[in-house]
Amino acid sequence: MLAVALQSRVSEAFHVDIHPAATFGRGILLDHATGVVIGETTVIGDNVSMLHHVTLGGSGTGKGIRHPTIGHGVLLGAGVSVLGNVTVGCGAKVGAGSVVVTDLPCHSVAVGVPARIVKQSVKSEPCRDMDQTEDFILDYVI
Repeated sequence: MLAVALQSRVSEAFHVDIHPAATFGRGILLDHATGVVIGETTVIGDNVSMLHHVTLGGSGTGKGIRHPTIGHGVLLGAGVSVLGNVTVGCGAKVGAGSVVVTDLPCHSVAVGVPARIVKQSVKSEPCRDMDQTEDFILDYVI
């Protein structure tokens, strides 16, 4: 009962909705946190960085796992939605505004609606440097 009351107050005050049954690892960064939604059966690994307006949402109202599993060292850009029982592999990056509806392998970079893999990386934890453009924009001219 206390968890539900606390969750309700946090949601009201900070515009963050984190279900009390969600599972979190260590070293989670909710950068700005405004608009973050994390569902009941979500599992988040260690050293995950999420920017504002990230949704880790469910699919349907059935029993079992309905929300995403986020691996260790993942970076989720601003406005990312990960929907349903999908897995974002360890060390993956998801670009701002992307919608993930299928599994992403470890150390991949995905962008778009729906999210598509644009690169496979060998970097172990992109969340450590928070660089969302490293090795992605190769020839940028203004």
